[in-house]
Amino acid sequence: MPEHLTLTVAQMLTERGKKVAVAEATACGMAMASLASIPGASRYFLGGIVAYGQDTKADVLHVPPAAMRDGAVSPAAAEGMATRVREMFRADIGLADSGIAGPTGGTDEKPVGLVYVALSAADAALWERHTFHGERAAIQQQTVQAAFDLLRRYLLAIRPR
Repeated sequence: MPEHLTLTVAQMLTERGKKVAVAEATACGMAMASLASIPGASRYFLGGIVAYGQDTKADVLHVPPAAMRDGAVSPAAAEGMATRVREMFRADIGLADSGIAGPTGGTDEKPVGLVYVALSAADAALWERHTFHGERAAIQQQTVQAAFDLLRRYLLAIRPR
């Protein structure tokens, strides 16, 4: 995970007075650890949840069953995770990922490396589909980078305070 992207989103969140909460499946807490590794992280990072299993997404995050209709690895599930973590932590922005890091678990329809990242804010609900390649750790790092890049692009539209 390029450290400069973490620093960039941390600075942008701080400058815009925005706080983020994160729900991770594929990255298993890597995004949260990256955000929290910067001194002063409490200015922009409220916390998050690692919701690895489908039951955790439903029982802890309370992602609606309709969002899980196409499974835990879907645009609706990732968006539901982002929305629920934002609401639970009373954050300005919710960020989430859900995918298949491998090396097992993939299918023809949902191959290893398929990841959805999503962002939820009062004025936006965004998601992106990615197909990453490499070993499990590389897929997880690419997932964090994609989530932070989505956050960065969203924040570019918000003027600093």
